[in-house]
Amino acid sequence: MSTYQKWSAGIDKRDADALIACLHDDYTFVRHQSGTSMNKDQMAEMLRGFMSSDSVVVREQRCLYENEDIMVEHSVMDFADGSTESIIGFNRLKDGLIVHTETGATAINK
Repeated sequence: MSTYQKWSAGIDKRDADALIACLHDDYTFVRHQSGTSMNKDQMAEMLRGFMSSDSVVVREQRCLYENEDIMVEHSVMDFADGSTESIIGFNRLKDGLIVHTETGATAINK
């Protein structure tokens, strides 16, 4: 099973532990809102919050490209604050796990 398939299945099942299992111990995430970085523990906390909230919904998720080194994905997300964003994520892979993520997003007005 590809990294994207594991990631996507975790989102579909709202399983934060499955998502966290896709992250390498050296994981970093660069936030598109601020340019600040988060490590694996900080990302795990955010994922647990997202997956436990009925207000956070990931829609139209798709893999644009994946090989052994990178995974590029796109989705539309509804957030707890009522906002919706179209999000593209670039993920660097290492040992079959996501080691680095950077995102870009566009706000969608409903």
